[in-house]
Amino acid sequence: MEKRPKSSVGFPVTIPPPPQQGTQSPVFSPPPPFPSSAGPIFPPPPIVQPNQIPSPSIKTLNLPSPANGVRTGSPAPHLSTPPGPPVFSSPLQPASVPFRTSPATPQPVAYSSASSLPTSSPPQFSNESVELHHQSSDATEDWTPVTESPNVLFSAHKVLKQKKLANIPSLGFGALVSSGREMSPGPQMIQHDPHRCHKCGAYANLYCNILPGSGQWQCVICRNLNGSEGEYVASNKEELRNVPELSLPSVDYVQTGNKRPGFFPVSDSRVSAPVVLVIDECLDEPHLQHFQSSLHAFVDSLPPTTRLGIVTYGRTVSVYDFSEKSIASADVLPGNKSPDQESLKALIYGIGIYLSPMHASLPVAHSIFSSLRPYKLDIAEASRDRCLGTAVEVALAIIQGPSAEMSQGVVKRPGGNSRIIVCAGGPNTCGPGSVPHSFSHPNYAHVEKIALKWMETLGREAFRKNTVIDILCAGTCPVRVPVLQPLAKASGGVLILHDDFGEAFGVNLQRASGRAAGSHGLLEVRCSEDIFVSQVVGPGEEAHVDSNENFRNDDALVIQMLSIEETQSFALSMETKRDIKRDFVYFQFAFKFSDVYQSDITRVISVRLPTVDSVSSYLQSVQDEVAAVLIAKRTLLRAKNANDALDMRATVDERIKDITSKFGSQMPKSKLYQFPRELSLLPEILFHLRRGPLLGSILGHEDERSVLRNVFLNAEFDLSLRMVAPRCLMHRQGGTFEELPAYDLAMQSDAAVVLDHGTDVFIWLGAELDAQEGKGAAALAACRTLAEELTEIRFPAPRILSFKEGSSQARYFVSRLIPVHKDPPYEQEARFPQLRTLTSEQRTELKSSFLYFDDPSFCEWMRSLKVLPPEPS
Repeated sequence: MEKRPKSSVGFPVTIPPPPQQGTQSPVFSPPPPFPSSAGPIFPPPPIVQPNQIPSPSIKTLNLPSPANGVRTGSPAPHLSTPPGPPVFSSPLQPASVPFRTSPATPQPVAYSSASSLPTSSPPQFSNESVELHHQSSDATEDWTPVTESPNVLFSAHKVLKQKKLANIPSLGFGALVSSGREMSPGPQMIQHDPHRCHKCGAYANLYCNILPGSGQWQCVICRNLNGSEGEYVASNKEELRNVPELSLPSVDYVQTGNKRPGFFPVSDSRVSAPVVLVIDECLDEPHLQHFQSSLHAFVDSLPPTTRLGIVTYGRTVSVYDFSEKSIASADVLPGNKSPDQESLKALIYGIGIYLSPMHASLPVAHSIFSSLRPYKLDIAEASRDRCLGTAVEVALAIIQGPSAEMSQGVVKRPGGNSRIIVCAGGPNTCGPGSVPHSFSHPNYAHVEKIALKWMETLGREAFRKNTVIDILCAGTCPVRVPVLQPLAKASGGVLILHDDFGEAFGVNLQRASGRAAGSHGLLEVRCSEDIFVSQVVGPGEEAHVDSNENFRNDDALVIQMLSIEETQSFALSMETKRDIKRDFVYFQFAFKFSDVYQSDITRVISVRLPTVDSVSSYLQSVQDEVAAVLIAKRTLLRAKNANDALDMRATVDERIKDITSKFGSQMPKSKLYQFPRELSLLPEILFHLRRGPLLGSILGHEDERSVLRNVFLNAEFDLSLRMVAPRCLMHRQGGTFEELPAYDLAMQSDAAVVLDHGTDVFIWLGAELDAQEGKGAAALAACRTLAEELTEIRFPAPRILSFKEGSSQARYFVSRLIPVHKDPPYEQEARFPQLRTLTSEQRTELKSSFLYFDDPSFCEWMRSLKVLPPEPS
């Protein structure tokens, strides 16, 4: 190892129904190799209307608009930008005629619950276990709150009693579950051990039957009768309202004591989890300039107490030393092999400082970034030596080294997950985990297989060391996504592609550094004996936890979460084992994790859903957006490559036909069925899915599509919904915005339109508006501000593109809208009521401007399936 001055070189988890009594909980199958987006995935739920049934929905947006795209006190500060448009805070203007839109505006939080678990055997009651009927006073019946948890969103608010109808796979039933989402107000904190069922391990909750005289409570999962050590003894049920777990659907049990030998719980932010940047130094001049700007803005945005490390890689690995105040100094290790223990020991136990709080090292960090130089050799980008794998190994070593504070022989470990952020501009072509420069290499397939295995192993090692690895790629050089994806995925991180190292890259760099919410995460899922979890999609794997010593019949599905973050979620598909006899089914899940202060948190959320015989009542309770996202995640799980994606488009078609035949109504004197009007929004969202970037051909390269699919499978509800179905907002005079259906008829020359498609936001400026001096610029500025507001805490941060009518880039915008110009006027007006105000000349001119599209419209697609589209609300 040598010292050098200035750097000169630039789950799909398919769980079968439990057979009979005594069945064990479902087993996770290992995630498929990349590019499959399968594999378990987790994050935070969205904000949806609590009881959003197919009713007309014109949303009102009322978000404060920061002048420069930076909101004071924002959890995820934006990249520094030039002064922006003036502040405006105008609501969305309702349309003159109501029409169906795809809701994603901030709204009252929706209630959902965790998932369900197979309780394999019918409830067995021991001698002390009794059914509580009239002799028990139900402490919850009269005062159970009707609020919902934002951490769980169910696809329906009722459950069908008939097994045959409830298990129709084309529609399905399930929930989106997330642990990291912040709730307002937050859950009630309880600082004592929870009361748990002695038989199945479920937690006491507001739906339990209570005997106030004796304090006994009956478990809603297995109906076992349990004691409460006198805590629930009360003279009447009103007194129990003061017990948080018996009055609230969501509570946090907090234990601040230390149960880990060698660890010392601290609330001192000086030992917060470090962030290590692993930087590609093989960049050309134009890329490096943008990259340096993003890096300078990044360190300026970090809190003063954040500990930062900087590692660069090319042919060698350079670890920068923060003890040098006036020069960018680095220790250098070879990159063609994994670092040996002697080199790491000399590095870690040397005199260098490789992790330093920003308040003490901000000038040094700036000097390091300024010292980076562009690549000088005449070698193609894809062929340059990059030892990315070795650099990540070294970064892991300095995080695990003696960087934690030593105080009187006690090691203070950082709370939460440490984070490695890899900034890559090309493929890993040197050292462990590398692949040949060219695909034509005679042994490429074998070497790639070894590289995939090595990268996954390194990712799992990072996970064991409580370190998440995010890989942010940018530039025009292919980075060999299939090789890098397992490294990020196995550690609980993400891989993101960017066009360049500019604004979107810089924003994602900032948001990636601060998105961790905790570590050591487990999710326990329990539900009534009639329901079981058939599939889990999320960033996790089955955890084998032996709880038999504590609970006699604990059938909980336990999921090991790879990270606990607000931007991820689990998609749980559920089925019924038999016809349901009871009037309610119960769901309970518990998130167990350590927060950044090393406190042990158990977040318990309990949900009760009514059961119904009526199919119509069930369909009215279906949440179209949540159901569509669950369907999309199950579908994308099988789209491992371009050919699979084509097959999945056909699967979407068959799904629509099956839902229509099972739940739709047959038209009089016709063999045609009409799609159920209770689910009027669902087919349009699925139409966006089959033609959009996830399954369609909008994106040109398979690497881009596979990265997008992986992001989608991990994403929380809000981002997932927007990635499937874009949201269209038209600018109106006075700074207001009107939400419209995402049809190409929104492209009117006198308007400016914002299209939010999750990972991309497009701003389209009509030619007529642009020609009006001053108005066009003001509309564009307002649209830009709105786009930044809508995506302020989104991760990955989307790229925001703006263009004018008639420009070549406008194809990005037009290709994501449903083309309805071929539909007859009455259908156009039915789905886009604003057309009723147009003259015949305007209608002709509007229609003639879209003749170059060949895609079918939504109504044409439905008719091609021999299904009549639902009438718009």
